[in-house]
Amino acid sequence: MIPEPAGREYDVVIIGAGAAGENVADRVVKGGLTAVLVEAELVGGECSYWACMPSKALLRPGTALHGAQTTPGAKEAVTRTLDAKAVLSRRNYFTSNWQDDGQVEWVKDSGIELVRGHAFLTGPRTVEVAGLDGTDHRLKARHAVVLATGSVPTQPPIDGLADVQVWSNREATSASEVPPRLAVLGGGVAGTELAQAFARLGSAVTLIARSGLLGSFPEEAAGLVAAGLRADGVDLRLHTSTQRIGMDDDGAFSIELGDGSSITADRVLVSTGRHPALEGLGLESVGFGADADGRLLLETDNTGLVQAPQGDGGWLYAVGDAAGKNLYTHQGKYEARATGDAIAARAKGELDGHPADWSRFAQTANDHAVPGVVFTDPELATVGRSLQRARKDGYNVSSVELPIQVAGSSLHSENYEGWAQLVIDEDRKVLLGATFAGPDVAELLHAATIAVVGEVPLHRLWHAVPAYPTISEVWLRLLEKYGL
Repeated sequence: MIPEPAGREYDVVIIGAGAAGENVADRVVKGGLTAVLVEAELVGGECSYWACMPSKALLRPGTALHGAQTTPGAKEAVTRTLDAKAVLSRRNYFTSNWQDDGQVEWVKDSGIELVRGHAFLTGPRTVEVAGLDGTDHRLKARHAVVLATGSVPTQPPIDGLADVQVWSNREATSASEVPPRLAVLGGGVAGTELAQAFARLGSAVTLIARSGLLGSFPEEAAGLVAAGLRADGVDLRLHTSTQRIGMDDDGAFSIELGDGSSITADRVLVSTGRHPALEGLGLESVGFGADADGRLLLETDNTGLVQAPQGDGGWLYAVGDAAGKNLYTHQGKYEARATGDAIAARAKGELDGHPADWSRFAQTANDHAVPGVVFTDPELATVGRSLQRARKDGYNVSSVELPIQVAGSSLHSENYEGWAQLVIDEDRKVLLGATFAGPDVAELLHAATIAVVGEVPLHRLWHAVPAYPTISEVWLRLLEKYGL
């Protein structure tokens, strides 16, 4: 007979020990509940080892060098290009050499239990784990099971792609060598960032995108990023499809494009989007299945509670990329904090039904004020609604735009180029969104986020005087152009 898995009971079982899962566990434990994290890979998740941290570690040295090269007095002292070996070594440091000892220690010190293995639902509040050590576990949740399983790359339908070994973000951000020739498929955030990182490390990079570069951002802002990539030698093949990928006899990749041209590369990075990692979790055992298009997606309320069918009341939650709302680490952690607090409050009988917007239990910012940064050089930073989204949502909206040309930008670097936009609700005279593009504009973003979340009236925002001479002076120029 096959032995029954060892059984244990906790208040909350969290599947996935990435940034979102860790934050849920931390919040429920601080709320007086018991929690266990189940993780099949490294504790800390995608962001720590293969996404946010290593990609920014690869980008920052090039940005710092370029900043010096564009500042008179500093550029004369710059006599070398990037040291690729040193950059990769620094990247290794920020990933802790792909060892999760420190994260595991934090889990232990926080009073959270950890089970290493592959988890799947077998019924309401019941999770079975195929342990990495060969031991099977049955975990029972008294109050909640939380899915914090992240996302996985979406593979495009390209002839020959399944037959060759290409890079995803994982292979790119953990690469031990810089390929002489790199082809990047996809013009989104990750593809754009990694294209520039490898171009500055010495690769001859070709970026191929079916549509434009960074198509979800304002055209003026994305255009500055495109110019920055071209200045670094990136060959942009925009509005161009990829028809076929194959291998030449010498081991190089041959890529046939929709316009009839072809390129040759030593490595191919496929960065064409991601989708929630929900396959293999046993969701069908509790009533969930794929939609008509074969996609397995979950709908959650403003606390992360997955909507019916569940059976046996509301107990299943999803946070971060698994919830499929905003695929940003910072937003996943925000969702996790709200969800953890909501679970703890419901367990104590302190929360019944749906919480009020903007309360500690509600993920209200998901609908109004999601910040995002493209960490290229120049940077692109945005929060809230775009002009098009605001109109689609029914707002009476206007916008104000201008180049970033203030004393702070001219001091920052020679020939500074930037662009800024505010999206304004004309009925309430508050900000609905903001976008900035230019060197180091990411540090402007939190002020905009506060203004959007706080619904600060423009007549009051005008009294927030920017320090002189900083790039933040663009706020004053935007408000003056609006008429204040």
